[in-house]
Amino acid sequence: MTAADNNPLIDRRQAMRGAAMAGAGAMFLSPAMALSASSDMSAIRRAAEAGRQASIQRIQDWIKLPSIAAEDRNMPEGADYMASLAQDAGFQHVEIVPTDGYPGVFATLDAGAPRTLGIYFMYDVKQFDPAEWSSPPLAGAIVDRPGFGKAIMGRGAVNQKGPEATFLAALHAIRAAGRKLPVNIVLIAEGEEEIGSPHFKQVATKPNVLAALKKCEGIFIPASWQDKNGNVSVNLGSKGIVELELVASGEKWGRGPKGDIHSSLKAMVDSPTWRLVQALQTLVTPDGNTPAIDGWFENVRPLTAREKALIAETARNSDEAQRKAILGVETWIDDLPFEQALQRLAQEPTVNIEGLVAGYTGPGGKTILPGAATAKIDLRLVPNQTRAEAETKLRAHLDARGFPDVEVNVSGGYDPTETDENSRLIRTELATYERAGITATLNPRLAGSWPGATFTAPPVSIPAGHFGMGHGAGAHAPDEYYVVESTNAKVAGLVDATMGYADFLYQLAAIR
Repeated sequence: MTAADNNPLIDRRQAMRGAAMAGAGAMFLSPAMALSASSDMSAIRRAAEAGRQASIQRIQDWIKLPSIAAEDRNMPEGADYMASLAQDAGFQHVEIVPTDGYPGVFATLDAGAPRTLGIYFMYDVKQFDPAEWSSPPLAGAIVDRPGFGKAIMGRGAVNQKGPEATFLAALHAIRAAGRKLPVNIVLIAEGEEEIGSPHFKQVATKPNVLAALKKCEGIFIPASWQDKNGNVSVNLGSKGIVELELVASGEKWGRGPKGDIHSSLKAMVDSPTWRLVQALQTLVTPDGNTPAIDGWFENVRPLTAREKALIAETARNSDEAQRKAILGVETWIDDLPFEQALQRLAQEPTVNIEGLVAGYTGPGGKTILPGAATAKIDLRLVPNQTRAEAETKLRAHLDARGFPDVEVNVSGGYDPTETDENSRLIRTELATYERAGITATLNPRLAGSWPGATFTAPPVSIPAGHFGMGHGAGAHAPDEYYVVESTNAKVAGLVDATMGYADFLYQLAAIR
């Protein structure tokens, strides 16, 4: 994330309890099996199985319509399609909500139930280069993923269209089974998550939307983060983020060229590119590992004893070597032991260079002195930092260091989130995973980001998190996929993930 970053603290401590079904083709132990006495869940499962192909097709069709805010691609069409998906799933009230940017979608499904659940969707996806993919990124082809089974491959498959469509599949299955929803649903969706949700708060604070959200027991974004052992992490928060560009130019600086000139002239002309490099060096310590922006840490809240204990448990029960292999790294930052590296992952704010561009970057050389240089930056924030504080301090730092000409162009971002582990939302997640036989570990903070602060902060002020079963990977990368037919007895396929969402709704209705 952003919203859709894969969970970096996945616990790998044991195989799923109750997954005694052996054999190469054995399937995940579903919530329906654990609830065999429940006629509701048995009927819903039959409906989910009957609707399986339609559910797969729904994901594939959605993948074929990429809404990419960064490219202004299919944005009105994406909002319309999101609205139609909500209507098809049974939401009685559906509206497209205009903003100063791209529109959001708001929908309500009133089941006359005592409790209400909020669901957050994003209908936008990241950019893609088809040349980097083994299968066309908009085809939604079914491919084999060793160790997991058959999966849909395409941009948005796991981030987030696959999990979101699977939640909708649960609503379709409950209705097809002739059962009444045990809770009311409030759906809020945006099309700017992948550019830092710059206008999402306008959607959430529209009076009728805000009134509906405030009635919710909590809100979650559908997810599919089961590892190969079937385990998941339950996040109690997420880091915030600010996405921006730093731009140094001869025009703003008043030195160096206003456009590209021949590189031989460097002997007598200043370079905006070197000026940007010098500005960047002031933002971090010499090793690049710790932010050095003036006042950056003054509001950072240290980890609590409880948070450290949760991280220690994760470190003890995780496969460090496998984690390194997945990431393609040999050592952790500053050569830290695993537990301390995990603590740093949860606690430390970061200054990261996403991209650095100046002048010519094509084949061969081109002897120019560029007139401008740009660094794409993301700042990850932890409690009790805020986006507003970060932007102010960054600008003040550059000015104080003699770089008032370096532009700070913020494109989006939001504050960090925190949710009480004793909230009804988190307890329902844990109860649902337990009933499905899934080992779930509490994670103090997701190092990735999503706009959950829109919900946890005033005026909405409700718990927010992630929930879901199943597996996918490749968010923001080539060959993104979402498993729909699992050959791993510990990992949910599409039907079992659908039943996980259905069971969550019943659990939320019943939990005290």
